Amino acid sequence: MNYIIREIQNDEIPLLEDFLYEAIFIPDWYTDEIPRDIIYTNPQMYAAIKDFGTLTDDYCLVAEVKGSVSGEKKIVGAVWVRIVDEYGHLDDETPSFSIALYKEYRGQGIGTALMEQMLKLLMEKGYRRASLGVNKENYAVRMYQKVGFKIVGDGADETEYLMICDLQSSR
Repeated sequence: MNYIIREIQNDEIPLLEDFLYEAIFIPDWYTDEIPRDIIYTNPQMYAAIKDFGTLTDDYCLVAEVKGSVSGEKKIVGAVWVRIVDEYGHLDDETPSFSIALYKEYRGQGIGTALMEQMLKLLMEKGYRRASLGVNKENYAVRMYQKVGFKIVGDGADETEYLMICDLQSSR
């Protein structure tokens, strides 16, 4: 699939609401629908997007594809980091990751490419490490390990891992 990875533009920041909702991991056994307003009512979740772009450590990359029929461009995924008290928060010097792709674009390497580009950007900016929180059942754990993250313990609760990527070591 042809896609490009680029920085998000200011007028595209509202798309992070959609991607935050897409980032919610729903195990196969869970049959209820997750209400969309959870992204606003859960403080740690909402922190991932609240006033995004206003903090020094806010960075976001998007994956954009060109429509096969119309030729119009569509953003299909995003990875963003910030240093706030959200899932995966480690400390006030470590950016924590959020990433999501629309379902039909998953499993094609786009998420890995987004993660690798963001890690490269953070290294260039001089960060020592990055963190993320992920549900232990989430298949993406393997992808995070592939790009350099290591499990260091439980995240927000016993259902989640806290993972850290050392940006100073050679990966």
